[in-house]
Amino acid sequence: MSVSAPARPVTSDAPARTGMTLRRRLTTLLVVAGVVLGLLLGGAAYVFAQLFDRQSAVTEDIFGAVVGADRALVAYVDAETGLRGFALTGDDATLEPYATTVADLPTFTALADDLSGVSSEPRLHETAAAADAAARAWIDDYAEPLIAQVRSEGPESVTPAEVEAGKQQFDALRASVGAFTDEVRDVRRDVAAELAQWTRYASVVVALLAIAAVTVGILLWTALRRWVVEPLDGLASDARIVSDGDLTHAVTATGPGEIADLARDVELMRTALLTQVQAVEDSHAMLEDQAEELRRSNRDLEQFAYVASHDLQEPLRKVASFTQLLQKRYGGQMDERADQYIEFAVDGAKRMQRLIQDLLGFSRVGRVGGEVTDVDLNAALAAALDNLEQAVDDAGAVVTHDDLPTIRGEFPLIVQLFQNLVGNAVKFRAPDRVPQIHLSARPVEDSTKGEWELRCQDNGIGIDAQYADRVFVIFQRLHAKDVYEGTGIGLALCKKIVEFHGGHIWIDPPAGDGTSIRWTLPSGTDD
Repeated sequence: MSVSAPARPVTSDAPARTGMTLRRRLTTLLVVAGVVLGLLLGGAAYVFAQLFDRQSAVTEDIFGAVVGADRALVAYVDAETGLRGFALTGDDATLEPYATTVADLPTFTALADDLSGVSSEPRLHETAAAADAAARAWIDDYAEPLIAQVRSEGPESVTPAEVEAGKQQFDALRASVGAFTDEVRDVRRDVAAELAQWTRYASVVVALLAIAAVTVGILLWTALRRWVVEPLDGLASDARIVSDGDLTHAVTATGPGEIADLARDVELMRTALLTQVQAVEDSHAMLEDQAEELRRSNRDLEQFAYVASHDLQEPLRKVASFTQLLQKRYGGQMDERADQYIEFAVDGAKRMQRLIQDLLGFSRVGRVGGEVTDVDLNAALAAALDNLEQAVDDAGAVVTHDDLPTIRGEFPLIVQLFQNLVGNAVKFRAPDRVPQIHLSARPVEDSTKGEWELRCQDNGIGIDAQYADRVFVIFQRLHAKDVYEGTGIGLALCKKIVEFHGGHIWIDPPAGDGTSIRWTLPSGTDD
């Protein structure tokens, strides 16, 4: 990630908030919407209560009054009919309808009282009282005297004039009941008109509720879109640009207070990250310069080691050759100390030759490129054992191995790796037992790049755990040169070969006799 220029940082004089907070805005909007809807719902409840009250009055109270008045009139008509039959025949059986009506005398005043909650029209009670008075007058002034007359004097005592007078009086009763019934119907008509009016009100209230609900929904959606969705979309867009790598893109603080605060926090995080990235890039640049300097220094050192070891070969070869000739020609002709000095010179020249040869091999690893191929480790081990045949036979060592895999690497380096490991196991053998050396391999299960872990196990003198890392350092020796010969480069060369192939090498903690060295190598193409 590269940063071309630092972005404008957020300063402390930026406004703390943009208008009202989102919480206050939403609270205000919801309170207003709740009040409006509450008023409309209260009005709707009142309208529907009045509507149901008028409907109940029409369908129950007024209808019951009309039915009651009609039933009373029918009862009086039956009573009048029975009374006329009694006047003609004098038979008491014909008086049964009259007796039933008188025993449960209908009262129109009670019907008017039942409608007092529906209508306060005084005319209704006046007509009801008149109808009750006409009924009582017909009974007291005509019906009862007529019945007494027929029973005492017989039917023939009733004159046509009396019958006509009774008819006229009953017609007056009928007219009074009709007037009450008409008044009840007038009340019903008025209440029905009110019912229609409240029905219209109910329709209007329902329409207003629907409009209010839609309006509130639109307002809520518009408010959420302007106060929440659009600011968050803008913030998300800025954040995506920054997350895609453009740390110079400023995050704009817009919207209500909370979202603006969040945007400012993101902007502060961006500027802090920009500063850190700039510092990291500066550090990386410095490290890259140091790494390049280190690589150049390593190349110079490797070149120096190669040239020095190569150029030292010829003069050292002459020194060794002439000291050997000196020892051969003049050995035994001088005193014992002179022979000893000549022997020291010959031994030092030989050891210097071995050291230079080992240094030359060490410097060539990774610098003198060989061909990278699929290497059969069985063949590489066989080649190493051929090179070590004399040392293995002299030590009486037994070298065994499992079926080894094919790896990707340079065949000569792998041969050198096996040769050094097996050679070390033979060299550092225990004097009281036959050297046993076994090599094995297993795939690394949790490796993502495909590796093999190899192991070289021997029963030699072993390596103390405190020296497990030290033995892989160049020129590090754990024993004096007069006890075990060598230059101290063998395991360091093994480490360099393994790491050149992308693996690593280590020594297992001691567990019994001997040494267990493990290392990893990349799998071959067939695996």
